[in-house]
Amino acid sequence: MQTLLVSTAAVAIAEIGDKTQLLSLILAAKYRRPWPICLGILLATLVNHALAGSAGALVAHWLSPQALKWIVALSFFAVALWTLKPDAADEAEAERGAGHGVLVATLVAFFLAEMGDKTQVATVVLAAQYSPLWQVVAGSTLGMLLANVPVVLLGARFASKLPLRAARIGAALLFAALGAWILLR
Repeated sequence: MQTLLVSTAAVAIAEIGDKTQLLSLILAAKYRRPWPICLGILLATLVNHALAGSAGALVAHWLSPQALKWIVALSFFAVALWTLKPDAADEAEAERGAGHGVLVATLVAFFLAEMGDKTQVATVVLAAQYSPLWQVVAGSTLGMLLANVPVVLLGARFASKLPLRAARIGAALLFAALGAWILLR
């Protein structure tokens, strides 16, 4: 259960102010159909994070526990620094597949936006450190939904009132603390 909770919290925190959260806002404003958007986010994240988690689990088998510990800790420090960099929404990602319905547009846009994203990297790192893999994937997907579904449901109405800079700083501090915790245990 710890794996599920850690994965959920890490990805939910990493997602605050991320480009995919901004993509959620763009999709919600454009289509105004929250349930197909939320379903698209769920499906795209499940597939993307299952692939990322599998890669992380494979890497864990090739490395010694000490090497893995340092790689995971350094990865959390890198994600902490990466979190401080604001993402810009790529409206072109929201436009891809727009003629194929809200669900497909969301699924394609989210899957592509997650490629190489910090939450995908976090999923790889989490799967290398924790098991079972299904809890990492379920937790990272749940974290993605916790961060994005409220954005979709509330839409552009409250976007200008969110203190994204403060949220990014807080998230970066939490990732740095996770990196330190891994090194010290």
